[in-house]
Amino acid sequence: MSNALVQHADEAGFADSVLASDVPVLVDFWAEWCGPCRAIAPHLDGVAAKFEGKAKVVKVDIDTSPKIAAKYGVRSIPALLVFKGGEVVDQIIGNPGSAKPLEDLVQRNL
Repeated sequence: MSNALVQHADEAGFADSVLASDVPVLVDFWAEWCGPCRAIAPHLDGVAAKFEGKAKVVKVDIDTSPKIAAKYGVRSIPALLVFKGGEVVDQIIGNPGSAKPLEDLVQRNL
């Protein structure tokens, strides 16, 4: 269930992968033990494929990168934040249930 288009970032690589990106980045704050997080993974794979070259999808595990989650006020997962120009510009908290809300989230921030 791994997609080469979906990147993973930790505290060491977050700045390069997300903050310095020249395209919008949909960041999925998740954890392995989170059922709703695992349930949206196929939708994130689809979003990564649909917007390849226009936007990125990056996953951040809150258990291995708690400082990033704390910095952005993540208190509930899944938390899906869109970064543009190094800043949070939009978000969805919780599992939206399908790919459409995720696609809309990215589309409106291109």
